[in-house]
Parts: sequence; C-alpha cells; structure tokens
Amino acid sequence: MNTEELKNIQAPLKEKYREQPQAAIITLKANGKVGEGISCSVNTGKAIVEAGLHTATGGTGLLACSGDMLLEALVACAGVTLQAVATAIGIEIKGGTIKAEGDLDFRGTLGVSKEVPVGFMAIRLSFLLNTDATDEQMQSLSKLTERYCVVYQTLVKGVPMQTTFDKQ
Repeated sequence: MNTEELKNIQAPLKEKYREQPQAAIITLKANGKVGEGISCSVNTGKAIVEAGLHTATGGTGLLACSGDMLLEALVACAGVTLQAVATAIGIEIKGGTIKAEGDLDFRGTLGVSKEVPVGFMAIRLSFLLNTDATDEQMQSLSKLTERYCVVYQTLVKGVPMQTTFDKQ
C-alpha cells in the first residue's frame, strides 16, 4: 500500500469520526474458556491459543504464556503502526524487526514476597529497520509510532480496569 492508497482509505473514516465522534468509539473484545489443568483457551479471531503457566511458575512451556502474549501484542501493534506511519509520511521501510522484552520478578505472582510487585517491572521496545530514512525522519517515525500505537499508549498511560466475577 502506498501513501495515496492509505489516505484514500482513511480519509472517509477520519471525516466520519470528525462529524460523528461517537462512531469512533468501538469496543474490542477477547474471549477465553477455562481449559484443562491450569489453562485458558483464547480465540484470537484467527486461531485459538492455549495459554498456561510460564515455566517460572510451574508450567511445562508447552502452552503460551500470557506475559509473552502481551509483549507479542505490543510488537504486533507497534509494527503495524510503524508501517502505517511510514506509509503516511512517505518513508520507505524495506524490512526490519521489532522486539519487546519485559522484566518480571516471579516472586510477586507466586506470593513468595509481598514486597515484590506482580507484573512487568520494565518493558523495552526496539526497532531495527532497513530504511534510507534520514535521522530527522527516524525521529518523526519514532515519535508518531509511539503516539499512535494503541497497545504502547495503553501500557504507558494505564487505563481504569473493572473486574466482575459471576456464577453461571
């Protein structure tokens, strides 16, 4: 897809959202089913992923780790956003890799230490791109990719969470 094609696709959507702001608010959903042993089947829309315990918490390593899936979602969103931004501002990306790494202290999630927080302590996102972009273009690419990546912004800003538990 080139810059003109992207603009032609997005222009009517942008106009609609300017005129009807409520039309831009969409609820995304994910569904899972409690699985065998300690697992959860998540329907991604393209495949079913079976998630389970990480090996550091007693898992076998045969099932997907939800922490890995969070990082994978970040990489996927950042990669798509990067390409959309590059296309929109006319930067050619010939190829490249995106990598996310996150540090966890499993003492928190295992309840070994109440002083250790549960969750990622730090996440690093890196891009290694094959491009002829100038340093100035790379700065714009970085700034705009961070600004428009949904998963990145959600992690950086945090969002209110609500949890409910009901019986069937």
